[in-house]
Amino acid sequence: MTIYSVFSLLGGLAFFLFGMNVLSGSLEKVAGGRLETMLRKLTSNVYMSLFLGLSITVALQSSSALTVMLVGLVNSGIITLSQTIFVIFGANVGKTATSWLLSLNSIQTENFFLSLLKPANFSPIMAIIGAFMMMACKTQKKKNIGTILIGFALLMHGMGLMSDSMSPLAKMPEFTSVLTAFNNPIIGVLIGAVFTGIIQSSAASVGVLQALSLTGSITFGMAIPIIMGENIGTCVTSLLSSIGVKRDAKRVAIVHISFNIIGTVVCLVIYFLLRYLLQLAIFDKPISIIAIAVFHTSFNLFTTCILLPFNKILLKIAYAIVKDEGAEKEAEKEVLFDERLLLSPGLAISQARSKVKEMSRISRENLIRSMENLENFNKKRGEEIKKAETRLDYLEDEIGSFLIKVSSKEVNTVEGNTIFEMLHAINDFERIGDHAVNMLKTARDMNVKDLKFSESALADFKVMNLALTEILNMTVDCFATDDAEMAAEIEPLEQVIDGLSKEMKDRHIKRLQAGVCNAELGILLTDIISNCERVSDHCSNIAVCIIQSKTSSFETHGYLNELKSSNSPEFKSKFERYQKKYRLSDEMPY
Repeated sequence: MTIYSVFSLLGGLAFFLFGMNVLSGSLEKVAGGRLETMLRKLTSNVYMSLFLGLSITVALQSSSALTVMLVGLVNSGIITLSQTIFVIFGANVGKTATSWLLSLNSIQTENFFLSLLKPANFSPIMAIIGAFMMMACKTQKKKNIGTILIGFALLMHGMGLMSDSMSPLAKMPEFTSVLTAFNNPIIGVLIGAVFTGIIQSSAASVGVLQALSLTGSITFGMAIPIIMGENIGTCVTSLLSSIGVKRDAKRVAIVHISFNIIGTVVCLVIYFLLRYLLQLAIFDKPISIIAIAVFHTSFNLFTTCILLPFNKILLKIAYAIVKDEGAEKEAEKEVLFDERLLLSPGLAISQARSKVKEMSRISRENLIRSMENLENFNKKRGEEIKKAETRLDYLEDEIGSFLIKVSSKEVNTVEGNTIFEMLHAINDFERIGDHAVNMLKTARDMNVKDLKFSESALADFKVMNLALTEILNMTVDCFATDDAEMAAEIEPLEQVIDGLSKEMKDRHIKRLQAGVCNAELGILLTDIISNCERVSDHCSNIAVCIIQSKTSSFETHGYLNELKSSNSPEFKSKFERYQKKYRLSDEMPY
């Protein structure tokens, strides 16, 4: 074996790891937010959770990546520790899919159609198709599919390079002497664990073992302990990701490693019994590339089956290792967004959206409370408004920073539009909260000075209150459902509120002239009306962003000007309906 063979081996491993990274990243992009949707459907249903773990791991081509996501989700409080148990079980089975794909390299046939199943034959075709799709296709989804094909071709090319570079090893006496150490099962487990821990991919380490098996020098007795060790080594990634997180998130990593260690110990005992007590001859026979895939899957299926009834014991082990240190220490700082969620932009965007929805609800409740305070001042209600405003400011800062980080990742067009929509929305929801605080100050001034509006002013204000409540409810609901049709109802109502504002100011001037209201009350009423008008403007901004996110255009003012000047019959009909619904009294009592 020359130095060039070593370079070929390392280069093959590099191609393999890079191809797997490209493949998993592109698969996730094509899946979009569906991975997140699947994870959010986690329930106590064992079989559903097992299936989710298996299918997502196949999509990501990495059980470690899924476990890191689970750590992040638990750390953010999106899911609970108990919900992750069976997903981890499924992930351990799902990670064996790659070894089956690689086992296709062993196909030896003269049949044209069967030979097409051999990666060496079909991966160049996939690379050609993938490159063509990347260069010729216009949609991002098709480009991502092309990248998937290229990633798979790179992975298979890497496997081919490793196999070719290892074929001369069978003739080297030095290699044969090194393999004698592999006959010790404990050393085999350690080698598998350490190597997998270094490259942080059990699929890649199994691929290397499969390439090595093509030399004919690796026996069943050597390979089985290495495969067991590889299952332990794959836990390194999740253990590293659990540093600096909440206790339950740390326990996710503990459950993962406990599963693999217990499975390895049980299977090692069986291995010793079969090999040294019963002395089965199969352990001394060369293992094939397909046999490695069969054992890899069988080992994880067996471990899953034996530990399935004892899942609560795994939880107890996790709680025993990561202990609670008292309620006062458990009151850790709230984690809105875990950085691990950035591994999946779709998942990160969904979590950000849930927090923007929280902002929308808080801003609506705050404004409604402020309007109630204008009619009936309550000091306790005022404190609640200020506390909620602090929460709104915090959410705006955290969500904005997180969305900027997400936008720096590779996101598709739909995800990019959603990010921009949310960045616009958090600013508008926070400003609605500011207007609620402004109205609280007005209510406090009126209470301190014992000022009261006239019956006529109160009647006008109640109409405005109803219109503002409806536009707030529609805004919050259409953002929560991302409903562009409902969003189209908001701008006509905003126009009606603008008209109400002007009419209320005109009526106030008449009251001043009649001596019903004084100048001080007039200033306060003008402030209230202005705040109401600004709130409706922010609701309109949010609605327009929702509508325009479907068209990838965010020229809000241009869109509004076009809408108002278009003389749309539909817009006019909605405007007239709201105008009729929110009319001020024709007679103005003095």
